[in-house]
Amino acid sequence: MEFFKAENINKNFSGFQALTDVTISIEKGQVFGLLGPNGAGKTTLIRIINQITAPDTGRVFIEGRPLRASDIYNIGYLPEERGLYKKMKVGEQALYLARLKGLDRHTALKRLKYWFKRFEIQDWWDKKLMELSKGMQQKIQFICTILHEPKLLIFDEPFSGFDPINTQILKEEILNLREKGATIIFSTHNMSSVEEICDHIALIHKSKKILDGNIFDVKNQYKPNIFDVVYKGNFTDIPRVLGNAYEIITHNENDRVNEMTIKHLNGANNSDLLMKIAPSVEIVSFNERIPSMNEVFINVVENHA
Repeated sequence: MEFFKAENINKNFSGFQALTDVTISIEKGQVFGLLGPNGAGKTTLIRIINQITAPDTGRVFIEGRPLRASDIYNIGYLPEERGLYKKMKVGEQALYLARLKGLDRHTALKRLKYWFKRFEIQDWWDKKLMELSKGMQQKIQFICTILHEPKLLIFDEPFSGFDPINTQILKEEILNLREKGATIIFSTHNMSSVEEICDHIALIHKSKKILDGNIFDVKNQYKPNIFDVVYKGNFTDIPRVLGNAYEIITHNENDRVNEMTIKHLNGANNSDLLMKIAPSVEIVSFNERIPSMNEVFINVVENHA
């Protein structure tokens, strides 16, 4: 079921085209990766969703109706540029921001107590933000973002400043929020994180959406049709059985097993290749090279330079 849609969004800043006819659609409970190089237009789109700025043309919908001012209470936004008050005490600031999002004091304190205990940061309550490391500050901002339990969460580079352990903790929390029903927009340059937590992605480049799809489908769309085969047996018959539809890129013979890399020139499926070579040799392992999201990102952006 569609939960959010930005439709035909255009935005121009004094002659600079930030977004050109961009449309994205997000299903309820989905983690949606919003990707693109620096300056592509991602932040502008996020600011339009948050009603920080307005599109020149186009419309934004949430739960099937046009976005309205009161939806700010249904959205949680963790910006890349952190916005907490460094001289305020952590607990005082978190409570203040929770009240701004519409929570009463009792509910806010109850939820803050839960999250501070969950992150094992109870001792931080009376510390000033400036006394904490960047990663610690990031945890506080994450809590402030999700405390009012919004239906739509927007995370812009949420792992910035985190070590690998805390990054993993935050990833798990984001996935837990999805399991509880939240819909999530996840903007980052970290493609490994995209592969771990995103269901669907859209790639914006030079103000335009140039790629949109399910992670699995996108990676398969850009696969190079190259296969790595480890086998036992005689190589002699393999070029003949493969014919003109295949190119043997590399071939190495070893004492125990042999290795070869094969490219299918016409992009047929795996079983076709297996059926051709299996009668001639004993296959030890067979792997198709599937591109990483980082490889897809570079490939698509370079081809739209």
